[in-house]
Amino acid sequence: MSWLMLNAQFQPFRFALLTDTHISRTSASALKDLQNSIDEINQTDSLDFVIVSGDLTDAGDKYSMQLVRHELDRLTIPYHVTSGNHETKWSESGCTDFDNVFGSNRFEFAHKGVYFFGFNSGPVIKMSDGHVAPQDISWLARQLNKASLSDQVKYFIPVTHYPLQTGDVDNWFDLTDLLRQYNVQCIIGGHYHRNLMFNCDDIPDVLCRSNLRGKDEVGGYTIIRIDNDSIRFLEKVIGNRPLQWASLPLSDRHYSEPDPSLRPDYSVNDQYPKLRHKWQTDLKVGIYAAPVVYKNNIYLGDDEGNFYCLSLSNGKVKWQQTTGSRIISTAAADNQRVVVGSTDHNIYCFDARNGNKLWQRTTNMAVMGCPVIDNGIVYIGGSDSCMYALRLDDGSEVWTFNGVNGYIETRPCIYNGRLYFGAWDCYFYCLELSTGKQLWKWTNGMRSDKYSPAAVWPVAANGRIYITAPDRVFTALDTNTGEVVWRTKQHVVRETVGISHDNTMVFSRCMWDSIVAMDATTTEPVTLWKTDGQYGYDHNPSMLIEKDGVVVFGTKNGLLLGVDAKHGDILWRHKLSNSVLNTVSAVSNRKFVVSSSDGKVTYVVDHNTRRRIR
Repeated sequence: MSWLMLNAQFQPFRFALLTDTHISRTSASALKDLQNSIDEINQTDSLDFVIVSGDLTDAGDKYSMQLVRHELDRLTIPYHVTSGNHETKWSESGCTDFDNVFGSNRFEFAHKGVYFFGFNSGPVIKMSDGHVAPQDISWLARQLNKASLSDQVKYFIPVTHYPLQTGDVDNWFDLTDLLRQYNVQCIIGGHYHRNLMFNCDDIPDVLCRSNLRGKDEVGGYTIIRIDNDSIRFLEKVIGNRPLQWASLPLSDRHYSEPDPSLRPDYSVNDQYPKLRHKWQTDLKVGIYAAPVVYKNNIYLGDDEGNFYCLSLSNGKVKWQQTTGSRIISTAAADNQRVVVGSTDHNIYCFDARNGNKLWQRTTNMAVMGCPVIDNGIVYIGGSDSCMYALRLDDGSEVWTFNGVNGYIETRPCIYNGRLYFGAWDCYFYCLELSTGKQLWKWTNGMRSDKYSPAAVWPVAANGRIYITAPDRVFTALDTNTGEVVWRTKQHVVRETVGISHDNTMVFSRCMWDSIVAMDATTTEPVTLWKTDGQYGYDHNPSMLIEKDGVVVFGTKNGLLLGVDAKHGDILWRHKLSNSVLNTVSAVSNRKFVVSSSDGKVTYVVDHNTRRRIR
């Protein structure tokens, strides 16, 4: 069948778009808004299907997803769903429950000449811009190519949660470069909770209202009508007639070349030419864990549950093991053993030399916590509200602390015979290292668990434990009592911290451009230096690592920075990508291994031999 014949036989149709329903255990109105929308859709003639474009839940928890699934199953027409940032950032399952409840966060189908396809565009666990994983982009390329060969498809409409533009999705250009090769009419989604239209490098991107009522008495949704010559967007407030608020022509679209001025700027690398890549390995799968360097090898896991050992000298894969689900946990290695958690509910220990599995410990939920190893004991937290102490030799239990009321994703800190960590339950904990007995717990007073000191990797020195949380306050607590030594809002810091090797300074990254060093020897908040890093707005929980006088860290948009620890001088700035850089592993103060969410592992070397680190 030719495209001309297809167009002549084109049958207009309508469908409903639901987005940003934000169902939770505590919001009866959100659930009622969804129920009202579904009731109306079921009573509306000539709607062919429903698309749900993300943020179905508020907390990304399985219970809320099951509530949504129960309501959507009442629909008398087919429905198709993809996830939003509230299913991917705040997720006790490590973003795996969405697939378990709904089957997948991807969908694709053809309907009356139009090919629809949806995919996740939210960040995974880390606070960052939206991001489309490398494996999802590969899937899209395959699906688009396949659909383009069909005589039954003429038009393409992708569905995302975020708009594909700068400030929303870090690698938007990878998507628009792919989409512009096809007859894409527009992108549809939500996220902003209101009707908006963007231009994403020439591709129209239409965002529709939230299902929530907000300040109104009732909620609503969107009806999208596709005719022979147009796509019309109508807002449907519950109980009222639909009102058109936007339209686009339905036509053969031919996109011009991409606008280079919109692309990420890598010119900063010209200012520091001595910083170079020794090698870069592209694993082609998203990476959300930091690399661990141990005995001339690098260990880390990826978004598809693969765990790798790479050679430090050349970046080649020496061995690979596969777990049952994505790995967010940053590994730990000691005594020729490497330990890592997986969202498949297991803690694994592999032989660091050959990858043989030595033991496996099954828990009740995902394991996103990052292990630490001390005197032959592994300490690691899970989403089952437990902190585990396991013997490195065989994985047997030393103790289990189950007094947490939320999931754990941090790497705990060991200091003076005690274990310190935060969880997504508003609390920061101190346990006796030998027994797991709780000695104290502290809260910053925020009622929402989204302000928990849970993503930061705490550091300790001089009888104080240091944390920063989403409350944007730098906090020092007494390690013995949990009492506040000092708290300061002077620097707008968030979920990043680091400490100098001599325990005299504690570092954090501010949310706007600056890096700050605080005095770790005083009982008052004393700022030693504050430096403009020129990285813009940033909320990526990438810790600051100090190595022999150099502080190094990465940002949400791929900028790697080296800072003189003593004076705060910027030593170099280097842009690796436009996506999240995880916590850096410093081999020396001139050699660094970095992993990024775009699937790459890079060995960076500072070749400036004239620089003297003070």
